[in-house]
Amino acid sequence: MIGRSRQGKTNMCRIRIREASWPADREALEAIRCEVFIREQGVPRGLEFDGRDTSALHWLALAEDDRPVGTLRLLASGQIGRLAVSASERGQGIGSRLLHHAIAAAEAHGWNEVWLNSQHARRSFYAPFGFIVISDVFQEAGIPHQRMLRQLNQRPRLAMTG
Repeated sequence: MIGRSRQGKTNMCRIRIREASWPADREALEAIRCEVFIREQGVPRGLEFDGRDTSALHWLALAEDDRPVGTLRLLASGQIGRLAVSASERGQGIGSRLLHHAIAAAEAHGWNEVWLNSQHARRSFYAPFGFIVISDVFQEAGIPHQRMLRQLNQRPRLAMTG
């Protein structure tokens, strides 16, 4: 199959990421989140779809055949969430690319920080992006999480000489 490796994964250069609209792209966004959060992780549908999607910014990762393979949302509060990549496409940097888009959008909006509730086992994914843990472990949808924060638009401090 063209565009696929021997392991069945999509060739990363063929993945495109675009901003998505909840009304127009709802079916694709829901499909990925249902696959990852509801079926794989057992998150109840009512918790996953919390009524905040209509006002959120969304990104969608699409394979060459326009098959949705990843998603992420950014709320006006600065919360990044619902980062999900199809199991068959993980390990190719799709999640990193989605996260870069959200951080860039928050910086473009002039926000000072973004935050997320990371699954405890996934904290090391966010650390290289400048996120730091700012809470104790807590349960969300029966899964251990920790809140993480990243400062944005920080100007380097000049050392005082004297």
